[in-house]
Amino acid sequence: MNEDFLLKTKTASRLYHEYAKSQPIIDYHCHLSPREIAEDVRFSNITKLWLGGDHYKWRLLRANGIPEKYITGEGTDYEKFLCWAKTLPLAVGNPLYHWSHLELKRYFGYEGILNEETAPAVWELCNEKLKTMSARQFIMASNVEVICTTDDPIDDLCYHEQLAVDETFKVKVLPAWRPDRALNIASHDYLAYLEELTAATGNKITTFKDVKEALIKRLDYFDAHGCKLSDHGLAYVMYQPDSEDQIEGILKKRGRGEELSASEIAIYQTALLLFLGKEYAMRGWVMQLHYGVRRNNNQKQFQDLGADTGFDSIGSVAPISELAEFLNALEVEDALPKTIVYSLNPEDNTAIDTILACFQSGAVKGKMQHGSAWWFNDHKKGMEEHLATLASQGLLGNFIGMLTDSRSFLSYTRHEYFRRILCNYLGELVEGDEYPADEKALKRIVEGIAHDNGAEYFGI
Repeated sequence: MNEDFLLKTKTASRLYHEYAKSQPIIDYHCHLSPREIAEDVRFSNITKLWLGGDHYKWRLLRANGIPEKYITGEGTDYEKFLCWAKTLPLAVGNPLYHWSHLELKRYFGYEGILNEETAPAVWELCNEKLKTMSARQFIMASNVEVICTTDDPIDDLCYHEQLAVDETFKVKVLPAWRPDRALNIASHDYLAYLEELTAATGNKITTFKDVKEALIKRLDYFDAHGCKLSDHGLAYVMYQPDSEDQIEGILKKRGRGEELSASEIAIYQTALLLFLGKEYAMRGWVMQLHYGVRRNNNQKQFQDLGADTGFDSIGSVAPISELAEFLNALEVEDALPKTIVYSLNPEDNTAIDTILACFQSGAVKGKMQHGSAWWFNDHKKGMEEHLATLASQGLLGNFIGMLTDSRSFLSYTRHEYFRRILCNYLGELVEGDEYPADEKALKRIVEGIAHDNGAEYFGI
């Protein structure tokens, strides 16, 4: 991968190297641990840093016939690294091939190819460099300006407090509100979660009103800690409103341990999500809606290994009309916050863009955002299709750009990957005479998508 990797035209190369490359990163959605940042953790070897918890890589290892012992099991770290080195050369066309080599190049200075033959030397090189590298150093080396972690309403945010007063680390690390457990009334541990919410707030929770009051306390707490946005992981955006009495009855039924119907679950989640949307609007927060995933498909492996271990997939196309109805319900009350919508299913892209266009506001530039291609779509084709759809249905120049959605401190090369793809897309439009070679306009577009739009949008 030379300096013009993925940049197929002279215009693309110029846009990337002159405007995109140097822009700071605003990582507005990730799963990094605030504790690991606060404690500035170090990693004893490349496997701990690179393969631990990375279900992207685990899926490819399983596809290559690697026994689970060398993926999540008791195999040694060196054995696991060798298995990845054996698997990677077969990943032609997979973004992990590009990401892995970008990470080796940017953080460890390795210019070669990782395979079975080079693995021992790469292992030694990386481990030697890791002796003097830490979590914060990876972040600073990546030119990161802001990190928004993913935090449950009951989290105490103590590590965010430590980082906020640590003058040796200039990167802003802000909490992001992720209340999935509060919404998932059908979960087996929902009642236990309400007890945890009670402990965090001092509010005894027996009614829906109690739930809302407890969440308001935690929203205030997060707000005081610099929170700028929420995030919701949903099967799809539900909209099935009902009366307050019906909602109270559903919560009481759940409190008795009775099973809820699909309709009752949708009614409860609709009510709580509408309540939260209004709270976000009052606080000036951004609401993120992630949906379209089908989780834990392999129940045998799920039982053995737990969630987030590589057994999720793209779900079916979402009932898009409910998204429109949900947004409209907030809009008619002047309570629609700035909103980012993501579907894991790329077949939803055009529908999302056309719905969001209905709720744009002249008072807020780019108020409604179609979130970047993520998870199973953050590869070259997925990003290109997302950019093309967004451009054809809206204002690409107001897009807030890429996120990592990752637990890895090395994943910031995904921003480089995205920026190269973005500049190549724009370069092809220019050299195909579909957009003028207007340097001032192109500079504004590239720098905006890479950094400036996000900084303005989140108020960071």
